[in-house]
Amino acid sequence: MSKKSHTHIENPPGGDSPDLDAVELSPEDAAEAAAAKRAKAETIGRYVAMFMMPLIMVGMMVTGYLGTMHAPSPNNMPIAVVGSSAQADQFVGALVASNPDAVNVRNVDSAASARQLVIDRDVSGAVYIADGSATVFTASAAGSSQASVVKAMLAPHVLAEGLTLQTEDLVPLPATDAAGLGAMFLATALVMAGYLPFSMVLSNSPELLRFRRAIPLLAGWAALVAALVWTVTGPILGVVQGHAMAVLGIAWLGVFAIGSVQLLLTRFLGPMATIAAMLFLTVLGMPASNMSMSVYTMPGFFTFLHSILPTPAIGEALRSALYFDGAGVWPHLLVLIIGGVLALMLTLAVDARKRRSNPNATGPKPSIPSLHGGPRPKSRFWRYGALLLFPLGMVTMMISVMLGAMSAPMPQNMPIAIVGTTVAQAQQAVDGLDENMPGLFELRAVDSTEEAHAQVQDRTVTAAFVLPSAEKPAATLVTNQAGGSSAQQVVTAVFGQVAAGLKVDMVGDEIAPLHSNDTMGSVSMYIAMGWILAGFMIIIVGANAAPKSRPLPKLVPIVAAWSVFISAVLWLIAGPITGSVDGHFWQLWGVGAIAVFAVAMFSAVVERLIGMLSIIPVIGLMMLVGVPASGGGLSVYMEPEIFRVLHGILPMPAAVESVRSILYFGADTVGHHLLTLGFWGVGSLIVLMMIDKIKPPRTELHPIDPDEAQPAVAPVREAVSA
Repeated sequence: MSKKSHTHIENPPGGDSPDLDAVELSPEDAAEAAAAKRAKAETIGRYVAMFMMPLIMVGMMVTGYLGTMHAPSPNNMPIAVVGSSAQADQFVGALVASNPDAVNVRNVDSAASARQLVIDRDVSGAVYIADGSATVFTASAAGSSQASVVKAMLAPHVLAEGLTLQTEDLVPLPATDAAGLGAMFLATALVMAGYLPFSMVLSNSPELLRFRRAIPLLAGWAALVAALVWTVTGPILGVVQGHAMAVLGIAWLGVFAIGSVQLLLTRFLGPMATIAAMLFLTVLGMPASNMSMSVYTMPGFFTFLHSILPTPAIGEALRSALYFDGAGVWPHLLVLIIGGVLALMLTLAVDARKRRSNPNATGPKPSIPSLHGGPRPKSRFWRYGALLLFPLGMVTMMISVMLGAMSAPMPQNMPIAIVGTTVAQAQQAVDGLDENMPGLFELRAVDSTEEAHAQVQDRTVTAAFVLPSAEKPAATLVTNQAGGSSAQQVVTAVFGQVAAGLKVDMVGDEIAPLHSNDTMGSVSMYIAMGWILAGFMIIIVGANAAPKSRPLPKLVPIVAAWSVFISAVLWLIAGPITGSVDGHFWQLWGVGAIAVFAVAMFSAVVERLIGMLSIIPVIGLMMLVGVPASGGGLSVYMEPEIFRVLHGILPMPAAVESVRSILYFGADTVGHHLLTLGFWGVGSLIVLMMIDKIKPPRTELHPIDPDEAQPAVAPVREAVSA
């Protein structure tokens, strides 16, 4: 054994300790000290990344959605006006004066020209003024929300000018897709299919990213996804009727183009390409898409993004094919073609440059041993099979569950109170309405207006229809907009027809109108989505970026701290940053922390069992099933009955209803929903204890074959790849 040479420094006068920095260490000790220092820095970096990556992704998504869609209003919306009379000029003047930034008026010389502009989607709507009447032209196939905005904006001005109002839908939506959600969910699924695969391949099997391998694989994957989405939306769900070749072609091109861009981004950004994809495809892409809401109700910058981003291009191309017989499809296809070709050319150029600068470079090495949480599969068949299963499962659930739940919104046993002067009178009306509208509503006879108000207030019933009486000859519809704007719109339309059939007027009695900063009633859903994603992501990122955090004695305090922190951050986003929420800090902060913790504990259970593949069941249950079950976007009484059952069980509905109760109803039902969240959190924690008792969690990633060993990289990069 060789002797180590040491340099000893005697204590200086006064007995002070020696200056340790001046101590000369042996080469072996110096190496050990350097290794310990690197290990400590890496551990710190991994824990930082465990928090930073969920913070970036959740914060980016919630800020983008709340910032653009909490209170959409017309912004430079193109409107064509026909008519040269003084009345038409007066109408235009009043329309512009009311809000100069809301509209961009185009004068046209004939009704036929105005109609064609609407059909070609060059304008959002048009109004034809002649002979004391005004006809408003819209095309619901170009966006049902846009058509609603146009009518809501123009109708008051038409009536204010003393004109008779008429409306005409020039391109109505097909009966099989009455809500116009087919193109939107198709586009969402295709965007997901475009960017998900290469993000996972880079971390698990980067050898597949070599250009000659990646392009054939991408072409085959695009064909598989195209066939899948057409089969689900067409033969299975019946939302898409015909247009098979158009849907297949657009779907293939969309997935291939986005995948090509994602391949290029992995060359520049590595694992950070996932963040870039989320930013451009989802955070910016969805508001700019013109699919769920008109792009002319978004900030002006999004009208520019609408013409260059792939999400709008895919959505508008599908809309053109499905609803307009292909008219106007080519400009959107060109965006995808040009983007895909440029991305492939740049990828080739980057690869060539790297080969010239470093001919011996071996490329990136895998950083995630396996997706299932166990040892890295020896067989490429099983490894590549897991890589295929992950995006395929996500796309299948997106297009089947979400579209299947919301593609044909129709009231199904929606609870409505019918109020008469006596129960017998109310019951007679109930019997007559049940005969004419079987299965649509669950009608309940009530003889007290006060009782009906109370039932609408506590959401026992969706609305109450008060029959006319001698004292009040007009019927009254009591509604609860904050309890669900989609249900309120439906009952207003249906019972307006009922009142017309009774030959009486109908007046509205709105007991809980939406706030001016939540005009769509969607704020509660976006806040709840932030809570759910925050709970899931701290687990899935931490398990791979900082596996030492997995044992419960470490995991529980980490998740508790994260829950408190991210709940406060999300309130800051919803409140001061985007202006979506006014006040309610303590209530939203507390409920949010509980919701995040509960979802994190459930996610940890599934992650213990199947590793990163837990993304499929957790996101599937918590988000893709949870969103339609929540009633946040569409009333559960307008969806298949199973979602009404899940509404009282899943965390997402509990989170949405908690926010809704806090913002509008004095937190009246929060306690009940906290019990639901507590059941998920405490129950999952108990299951975690049982799992860890049987099989303690690994605190290190499974080893990778030395030939595939991960090179030294920054800890944050490793965390991002997780």
